[in-house]
Amino acid sequence: MKASVLALALQAMAVQAVRILQSNDDGWAELYLRTFNDALRSSGHDVIVSAPAENQSGTGGRDAEPSNRQAACHYNSCPPNSGAFGHNATRPDLNWVNSFPATSMRYGLDRFGPELWGAPAELAVTGPNYVTNLWLAVHFSGTVGAAVYAAHEAGVPAIAFSAASPAGGSQPWTTTPTPSHSLVYAELATQLVNKLVDSGKPYLPDDVWLNVNFPAATGACSRASDFKWVLSRINTGLLSSRDVEWCGSDRLPHEQRVYDTDGCYIPVSIGDASDRSTVNDVARQEIVLDKLRDMLVCLP
Repeated sequence: MKASVLALALQAMAVQAVRILQSNDDGWAELYLRTFNDALRSSGHDVIVSAPAENQSGTGGRDAEPSNRQAACHYNSCPPNSGAFGHNATRPDLNWVNSFPATSMRYGLDRFGPELWGAPAELAVTGPNYVTNLWLAVHFSGTVGAAVYAAHEAGVPAIAFSAASPAGGSQPWTTTPTPSHSLVYAELATQLVNKLVDSGKPYLPDDVWLNVNFPAATGACSRASDFKWVLSRINTGLLSSRDVEWCGSDRLPHEQRVYDTDGCYIPVSIGDASDRSTVNDVARQEIVLDKLRDMLVCLP
């Protein structure tokens, strides 16, 4: 993985650092989130984590004030009776909130970010989630819920990352050595973040978020360089207006189709934060296309 570290270091020399609020629904002590956090920081960004104290998968956009914890946080990452929210003893940029993913995002944007930065977040990212969030799953995902809160309620451009993962469930941040698939997902997610940042502000149109799902990082798709990015849509679009012209069509491929196509294809769907469906607005779609155009490919 030395090549991955070198690649991120080279990116850091070329990418403008921005303030990023990071969350998830698997918990603040989960491996994917922390690996992604390391990659973003290595790329030069100023990142604050604000994520649930424990696994809150499948909680959608629920938002409720955090309550005092009685038990330890996930993976014993905070002691019992630690209050309603807290942070790592030596790293105040790593915060937990005893509530839902959307609430964690809200606390990060409204409280932790302004306290540490003295300025608002410029970009919000969630995940990578420890399972994919495609099509119908989008409406139940806490990872998506946190991203949508940022984009719709706070006006902060957001990306939700999810990934196919090995059987056995999520792993703690202390897992050593870091599994190669976690490093690959972190490197890929950082590539997309850096691409958007490099495209200039505004990073995404108003009320737009991106839904990104990584196929399994195994076999012929074992390295970040093996993967290809495809612009896609969340819903099928049977009753929707036409999409932006791309790849010889005015209908973007459905994200499930992209994900299921052999060849390490990553669907990047343009989401409407008001209802979690595809943005049915060619003008906003075209803005996203122009920002990502030179990293995108067409399906075979």
